[in-house]
Amino acid sequence: MNQQASPAIDANAMIASLVHDARIAQQIVGTSDHQQRCAALTAAARAIRAQTTAILDANAADVTAAEAGGMAAAFIDRLTLTTARIEDMAAGLEAMTRLADPLGAELARWTRPNGLDIARVSTPLGVIGIIYESRPNVTVDAAGLCIIAGNASILRGGSDSQHTATLLADIMAAALDEVGLPATAVQMVPTTDRAAVGAMLTAVGGIDVIIPRGGRSLVERVQNEARVPVFAHLEGICHVYVDRHADIDKARAIVLNSKMRRTGICGAAETLLIDRAIADDCLGLIAADLIAAGCQLRGDAAAMTHCAAMTQAVEADWHTEYLDKIIAVRVVDDIEDAIAHIGRYGSSHTESIITESDSAAARFFAGVDSAIVMQNASTQFADGGEFGMGAEIGIATGRLHARGPVGAAQLTSFKYVVRGNGQIRP
Repeated sequence: MNQQASPAIDANAMIASLVHDARIAQQIVGTSDHQQRCAALTAAARAIRAQTTAILDANAADVTAAEAGGMAAAFIDRLTLTTARIEDMAAGLEAMTRLADPLGAELARWTRPNGLDIARVSTPLGVIGIIYESRPNVTVDAAGLCIIAGNASILRGGSDSQHTATLLADIMAAALDEVGLPATAVQMVPTTDRAAVGAMLTAVGGIDVIIPRGGRSLVERVQNEARVPVFAHLEGICHVYVDRHADIDKARAIVLNSKMRRTGICGAAETLLIDRAIADDCLGLIAADLIAAGCQLRGDAAAMTHCAAMTQAVEADWHTEYLDKIIAVRVVDDIEDAIAHIGRYGSSHTESIITESDSAAARFFAGVDSAIVMQNASTQFADGGEFGMGAEIGIATGRLHARGPVGAAQLTSFKYVVRGNGQIRP
């Protein structure tokens, strides 16, 4: 009887094979014409619309299994596709085709005293590994952005979205083939075995960057074990600060939308900070709006005096990404107190100040070191599509290479092109 290889060895061999094919495909896609890459995304959008029923059927199987497994409502929401969400995926691909070509762009150019002409020109990153959990739309967004930026992608979706994600990856690969580009520029890891994640994280020289998209445990594992570069955010502890110069009607609408539009996304507000000078005027109204929408409030002692239904917040609440109909509320002394709170408890994701004072907004922007800072806007706009990027793979909260929404331009590197006329160095 032949002895089976260990899962780790199988996973390493499998990922090595995917990487081999991806690197060959990337060389072709990375030097292809922009119009051909756009044609691939247009073909994929057309196929997604044509296969809406099949996609919904695959997704229904995933959702049914997740519900039977007792998954939380926020998880089910992230997993679920609707006709509208499928259309959003197709429209996102088409939006990418309307952006300028991210490759071959001259980012800077100058001439040295010796006559050397030097240009910095954008190039593909290479092979990108995307590891994600429940959101099947990540399959399309990630593959599309990688294609338009001349990269190959190796996708590892979660077991809960495997039916949907696999079908969507097949659609993206078929679209590449339809326009004469290698289908292996988009590959789905054909197993849900966690050993495959480990093999991707250690594929030095094969995978150029890993992008995790999921919960804290996934991202922590990627950041702790990866031997290749990572673009990631650990969690989205997003804040809305209502400044003493806020317009109360704006504040009510923005806070409600920031928390309740979709509670399960990383841009959902998790903490509300209210300036003490305006708390008497607006906190009761804001609290009533949230409670009417089904939100639970956990506040400090000062906040609780404005709402009888608010429960006592504990230290852990300020650190928590709820991804649910819960928000922590604190009354702060002033803008400096708000900035200090965000600095202590925030995750460098997205923060919004509600104020009519440009000087207060400027102080907030300067003092808060998060990937996205906003004035008078919902934190739910923390999304590459809403930024005009067509789509995004995720929000990067690190400080190297990519920060904020990771769109096509963030999936490029650059090289220096130096033109001379016989110069030699003395």
